[in-house]
Amino acid sequence: MQAYSQHPAYARPFTAAPQGAIHRPVPQPQPQPQPQPQPQPSPPKRAAKLRWVASPPPSAVRRRRAVPAVPYSGPPSYPVPPRWGFPNLTWRRPTNVPGTASGEIRPIDRIPVLARSLTTILWTFAVLAVTAAVAESWRYALLVESRDSALNSGVVGFSDAFVMLAGLLTTIFSLLPAGLSVWWLLVARQAAADEAGEVPPRPVWQVLVGVLVPLVNLPLALSVVSELEHAVLRRPRDERPKPSRLVLGWWATWAANWVLLIVTIIWRIRPGVQAMADSVLLVALTDLAAAVLAIGTALVIRRFSHLLMPIAPERLRDLRVLKVEGAPEPELRTARPVGAAR
Repeated sequence: MQAYSQHPAYARPFTAAPQGAIHRPVPQPQPQPQPQPQPQPSPPKRAAKLRWVASPPPSAVRRRRAVPAVPYSGPPSYPVPPRWGFPNLTWRRPTNVPGTASGEIRPIDRIPVLARSLTTILWTFAVLAVTAAVAESWRYALLVESRDSALNSGVVGFSDAFVMLAGLLTTIFSLLPAGLSVWWLLVARQAAADEAGEVPPRPVWQVLVGVLVPLVNLPLALSVVSELEHAVLRRPRDERPKPSRLVLGWWATWAANWVLLIVTIIWRIRPGVQAMADSVLLVALTDLAAAVLAIGTALVIRRFSHLLMPIAPERLRDLRVLKVEGAPEPELRTARPVGAAR
């Protein structure tokens, strides 16, 4: 038997095994393991996108000295009149720089000049057409009078010269407003499309065919001008154009002028004295229709040009309030605020 030394801190000797009876726990039945779900494969991890930004350290940045705010001391004053200033020149468009894209003249810039010149030419042509119609009417009156009595040779000669001169001037001068009107139509279509940021609804060749080709231009002219009015009024592109009364009146005059022109050409081919007299009357009616068409075209061009161009300052009127009706009475102040001027 091995002896152990007694220590005051221990009542019994320290051993590695427990002393006395050993109580072991009763083994409990273990639960059956449940089948675990198979782990789903995780998606492959992508490499994180890193962006390396190099920035200087704070000590490397030189700080600017704060400039103290100077209080306002009034407008500048000069001991002598200053020698600088704007040049003594008339105003000109600053974007018209030769050799650059800004030097190109836009279609909207051509509208005022074209409209002003074309309106003057159309009214001049209307006067010439009315004069030619008066000459033809005088000739017809002489033809009616010649059935019962002889005519003076001087009067007949003057009438023939008047008819020939008026008719020749009207025929030659009609080419100028016709060509300028087609040019204005093409420029106005492009200007309206540029302002709306879209493309013109018809190509140029269809517009020329619909305006210049006889018999085809009778129905197509209304469509072309109605589309232009639709674009000028800034209406939606997918909406069907609805011509105004002015456009409808212009188209009626346009159709009547072409119908009278075709009938006059066919009637003058017929033989006989009565056909010649009737052709004189038809020419007079054609000249009157041409004058009305010129006036209607001038009105259409003027209206469309005013809608395309910005509002001119001289067309605005200064308005002022003269009287207010139906408004509640303003609340009166019972006390004067501090600092308010008397």
